[in-house]
Formats: sequence, C-alpha cells, structure tokens
Amino acid sequence: MELKRVVVTGLGAITPVGNTVEEFWNALINGESGAAPITRFNPEKFKTQFACEVKNYNPEKYFDRKEIRKIDLYAQFAMIAADEAMKDSGLDLSMTNLDRIGVIIASGIGGIDTFYQECRNYILGDGSPKISPFFVPKMICDIAAGHVSMKYGLRGPNYATVSACASSTHALVDAFNLIRLGKANGFLVGGAEAAINEISMGGFNSLQALSTRNEDPKTASRPFDADRDGFVMGEGAGILFFEELEHAKARGARIYAEVIGGGMSADAHHITAPHPEGAGAILTMTNAIEDAGIKPSEVDYINVHGTATPLGDVAELKAIKAIFGEHAYKMNISSTKSMTGHLLGATGAIETIASILAVKNDIVPPTINVQNLDPEIDPKLNLTLNKAQKRTVNVALSNTFGFGGHNSSIIVRKF
Repeated sequence: MELKRVVVTGLGAITPVGNTVEEFWNALINGESGAAPITRFNPEKFKTQFACEVKNYNPEKYFDRKEIRKIDLYAQFAMIAADEAMKDSGLDLSMTNLDRIGVIIASGIGGIDTFYQECRNYILGDGSPKISPFFVPKMICDIAAGHVSMKYGLRGPNYATVSACASSTHALVDAFNLIRLGKANGFLVGGAEAAINEISMGGFNSLQALSTRNEDPKTASRPFDADRDGFVMGEGAGILFFEELEHAKARGARIYAEVIGGGMSADAHHITAPHPEGAGAILTMTNAIEDAGIKPSEVDYINVHGTATPLGDVAELKAIKAIFGEHAYKMNISSTKSMTGHLLGATGAIETIASILAVKNDIVPPTINVQNLDPEIDPKLNLTLNKAQKRTVNVALSNTFGFGGHNSSIIVRKF
C-alpha cells in the first residue's frame, strides 16, 4: 500500500509565554520565562508557590457566560488554540468534506479543576448531592475533542489520547498514521491541560517532582543544570492542522512542514522514573527515524523532553548519544520547557509547534537558565544554551515521555 504524505497547514497555541503562535514563538526565540508566583489560588502553604500560568486570560473574550459554566479551563484552552489553527489553515468548511476531517485532542488529566471544585463543594457543603449537571462532561479527557468537532461540524475520527506527558505526541502520531492510511483528509490535533490548582500542585510536590525555587521562579526550570530540582508546572494548549498533501495542494494551502515519522515505546521500568540508560527513549526515537525512512545523520535539531528532573535529563541525553553517535555533536538540542514549564499532556503539541517553526525559520530556540552544567552531561553536546541559534534546520525531532514509561517521538521535515 502506498502511504499518503502528511503536511502541517495550521498552527494554534495558548501558552504561558504567549496566547497566540506568534507570541509563543517570539518569546521562545527571545529566551523568555513564563514562570511566576501562582495567582490561581493562595500557594503560601505549598512547597512550590509558582508555576507557568497562561497570562492575561479572560474567558469572556472567547466564550459567553453560559459556555464558560459548561466548559472546563483545559477545554477552553483547546478550543482557543483550535480556532487559531483552523483560521491559520485557511480551510473553507463549506467546500470541505467534513466526514473526512477528524479531531484528536489529548490531555493527561483533563478537567481536574472541575473535579476538585465539585468534590470540594460537596465535602464543605451540607452533604446534599448538589452536583453540577456539567460535572461529568466538563471533567472527562475526551470532551475537548467533542467540543471542537461540534463547533466546526467535523465528523471524522474523534477521540482523546491519554499517556501522561506523552499524550499529545501520541495524538499527533495517531493523526499522522490515520491520514497516511487514507482514513481521513485532515485532523485538528494536539493537546490541552489546565492543572494548576491545589490538588495537582500538592500531588506533584508529594512526588518531589516540582522545583521549589520559590525565591527566583524565572530561573527554576533549568534543564541540564547541576542545580536543577524538578520541573515547573505549565498550562495551555497546542493544536495543529495535519492534512493529506494532495488535499492541501488542491486548495492552495500554505505548508509549514511535512510530518515524516512517528515512534512509540514503553520503558517497562518504573511508574515515575525513566529507564536509567534511556532504553525506552532509544526505542521510540529509533522507531521514529526508521518510520521516516531517514538516517540519524539527517536530524538537525531535537526538541528534548528535558523537564529539569535529575534523572530524566541525563537518561535522555544518554539515549541520544547511543542513537546518533558522533552526529550527536553536530545537532542542536534544546528544551523549551525551560521557558514554558511542563504542560503535561499538552507539552508534545506545543513542542512540535516549536520544532516546526525551527524548521520553517532556521532558528533553534534555546535552553535557558543553564548556569552550571551538570558534570554528568557531555559538555561537547550543543544544548543551545541560553540563546537561540541560527542554523539550517531541515529535519527536527520532538520527544515526550510520560509517567508509566510512555514514550513518543515525532519527526518533521522542511517542505
């Protein structure tokens, strides 16, 4: 069977460093941190009192008051990013077979704020089961995809992927595979997350997964630094429009990049820690490279998972050196989580957008906040430290790894 080619024709994002794709990209290139003291609740009793929140967000700018009551914040973010991606794609819905356009929007946790608030109201109330009729549809992880499909009348495949922090990369790989197998002409695909609340922050603090650098939040997300002490919670959404090449060409669409390969694997090792030698990371990257039909030496840039956890950063770089050998020293590597924080289930989507824009613009966004490189990390690797670098980027690879040992990678190429 001849596989169809898949291209990216639309991008949408709402992130801690910008509420549009243009704002997001400019912030990355300028090395801006989205970390700041938490405003969503009073964090004074928590070990971590900061996060990467979406800034200046007013839901009434995007939704009427009735809609706001019915839609959890994570799904609001998804709908906003989807709207930008749809407009950016230039797709004329009146001239499109909507049976052939699908939606896959991932989330690691879904409407956890709705879940928390409803439970809190019940427990602190008089014991009467006065539960909102919107509780369940606001909470579930698949509802963002449902809302987006209903808004645009998209009747193609419609669901969510859930694999912790690998969720939205799994969504992208699924959409890529369904289009090239001829199951759809296009997808609005990506991820959304909004988990900055008391219960999420407390849970991740209990895992000792979050940075506690309360005295200087903007430098807290520091992948590869010897003094890194955990990730910084982020929120937002990234949505892309993936399209079959001939379908895109027939309507004269602008093409950002071509999607050429996807990989998936499991560590089968530990519920939260990565395999120490990066076994699962090696497998997912190898699978993606083989799927793309390229040589490892063709990859110019890797947007790494790079969460700033002591074990994860080292294991991922070990995996990269194992696969790429001497070519590992010729590539650029960076972690944009140093700026955005970790968007959990949405992280793969916004990092793939960053990778696509690196390919389109031949600029690699930096890893900021690295002041004292971890001695366990090879100093000869080009980790794009603290400042963006211009270079030709023909092929970029993006990695995401999730609790439970879930791994996924996607590869894009200049069109």
